[in-house]
Amino acid sequence: MKKNGRAEVISMKKNDLVKVKIEDIGMDGEGIGKVDGYTLFVKDAVIGDVIEAKITKAKKNYGYARMLTIKEPSPYRIEAKCPVARQCGGCQIQEMSYEQQLKFKENKIRNNLIRIGKFENPPMEPIIGMKEPFYYRNKAQFPIGTDKDGNIIAGFYAGRTHNIIPNRKCFLGVDINETILDKVIDYMTENKVSSYDEATGKGLVRHVLIRYGFRTKEIMVCIIVNGKSLPNQEELIKSLCELDGMTSITLNVNREKTNVILGREIVELWGKGYIEDYIGDVKYQISPLSFYQVNPAQTEKLYGTALEYAGLTGNETVWDLYCGIGTISLFLAQRAKQVYGVEIVPEAIEDARRNAQLNGIENAEFYVGKSEEVLPKKLAEGNVKADVIVVDPPRKGCEEALLKAILEMEVQKVVYVSCDSATLARDLRYLCDGGYEVERVRGVDMFGNTGHVETVALLTRKGQ
Repeated sequence: MKKNGRAEVISMKKNDLVKVKIEDIGMDGEGIGKVDGYTLFVKDAVIGDVIEAKITKAKKNYGYARMLTIKEPSPYRIEAKCPVARQCGGCQIQEMSYEQQLKFKENKIRNNLIRIGKFENPPMEPIIGMKEPFYYRNKAQFPIGTDKDGNIIAGFYAGRTHNIIPNRKCFLGVDINETILDKVIDYMTENKVSSYDEATGKGLVRHVLIRYGFRTKEIMVCIIVNGKSLPNQEELIKSLCELDGMTSITLNVNREKTNVILGREIVELWGKGYIEDYIGDVKYQISPLSFYQVNPAQTEKLYGTALEYAGLTGNETVWDLYCGIGTISLFLAQRAKQVYGVEIVPEAIEDARRNAQLNGIENAEFYVGKSEEVLPKKLAEGNVKADVIVVDPPRKGCEEALLKAILEMEVQKVVYVSCDSATLARDLRYLCDGGYEVERVRGVDMFGNTGHVETVALLTRKGQ
């Protein structure tokens, strides 16, 4: 049916049953299909599936539905490795072949550049996939709870909820995680240590944070507690120290009634307060509070791509904005004359300076502050120089004040590392309207079996 020359969307209502073919995947890994022009988002559906679904929430032009049956399975559908993949909110697209996951992620970047950035033919290069899209995470945070029978459980939250799906073996993490959780839960059961209850704010153990050094094989266990100590904690320490590679056992104190996992206070129980690991040839100290990329193998490829795009010869001054603990900064410093990093979190800058010292890197300097304030200030003072600017902003992208400062500096190259290709496309359009052009774009899959993808883009100043 057409109205005023346009196809009219047929409205749906809650509990309607529909047959729909899945054509795309959304930001959270949900399948997307259309019924008579009406867009539906369906969890657990894979591109190419023809399904029967039940409408659970209906808006005017789009809605959400629950998959009831698969009428025609997608040629890309595979059996999930994890038995709780559908319930758990961690792996949104584990039932899609990895080859198709990479195609989806590459198309996601391309489509955002075309639709949002208005780049007619973006200069895409082949996405960098993983050799093994499982067992890649060096960090895991397991919520601890109690089931209806009074048993201590660990696992992950179901999608969009805080209901724990019991699962001590996550196929994205390392095998040692399961053994550590077994030891923690055995200790809690034997010593009658309570789990935290979000509803009441009572109970002691909230989460178990585990970090693992892929190169060093060092292990960190941090117990997040609603208190200052654990009863009979020497029993837990003795049990954990039976594991090869145990390096750091700490408590993180979080007594706030909040769903934020980590508090600010760390209590060291045994060993060091950190572990060490490498990205490429650069060593990093990683504490419980450190931001550190969770996939070290792909991080090396991500940073290697950024380094390649920067085209450093050893004579350049580079600014690394939103630098975190200096992971990219120190990578760049191996090839640059001078690197300046900017990050708003003071503790991250302390880590960055410590990591520079750890690696004997003397050509990296770090500033605490907002990138969108520090760079314009340095620009106004007239004492800032940059040959290359690297940005790696949070999901919301760069602040306009920062993009404006980059334009004013007329830097020859900008390397943009992004965890959200939609805000990347928006920011690239702003910079290109101001005199830059996009030369290269490449996706890097850091998070196999999820809907997320990292992107690196190279912009050069027109006429240079």
